[in-house]
Amino acid sequence: MQKNIVILISGAGSNMEAIVRAARRGRWAERFGAKVCAVISNRPDAAGLAGARGEGIATEVVDHKAYEGRDAFDAALIAAIDRHTPALVVLAGFMRILTPAFVAHYEGRLVNIHPSLLPAFPGLKTHERAIEAGCRFAGATVHRVTADLDHGPILEQAVVPVLAGDTGGTLAARVLTQEHIIYPRAVERLLAGA
Repeated sequence: MQKNIVILISGAGSNMEAIVRAARRGRWAERFGAKVCAVISNRPDAAGLAGARGEGIATEVVDHKAYEGRDAFDAALIAAIDRHTPALVVLAGFMRILTPAFVAHYEGRLVNIHPSLLPAFPGLKTHERAIEAGCRFAGATVHRVTADLDHGPILEQAVVPVLAGDTGGTLAARVLTQEHIIYPRAVERLLAGA
């Protein structure tokens, strides 16, 4: 049975692209019966959509601005995702807080990457907060998604030093290079164990 992967993005999609490259390089289709079958964005202008189409991956937009509220948006998003019968739903820079009902619908199949060493600095502006707190190290965390924002079980982490003179931008760039390594690795491990 094929294991479909649906990736949700809101922007450039660099983590999505890293996963797609890893799937091809690691021969996930042959080894696990796994395929990135769709990329869905909540933003029609998300640059990552063009990259996904260039890879021959189906794309769709479920624009959150077209819905009255969070529940209506999540219901439409679930309908779009479920058309692909996903084994995994991968949040890759998807900048929407999901309802508990959405999270419950994909329990055990929903993963995210967060740009901090969770449980430190959940939420936004993680790099600036790490610098302001005087942290010597920062990083990224791949975790299962639960109803508690950025608090699900940790699957993988990467650590980078916080350097003298770092800004949120310079630290973010260094962390992102590690995200592109650990996210595909975590997804591959989930596929291997599923």
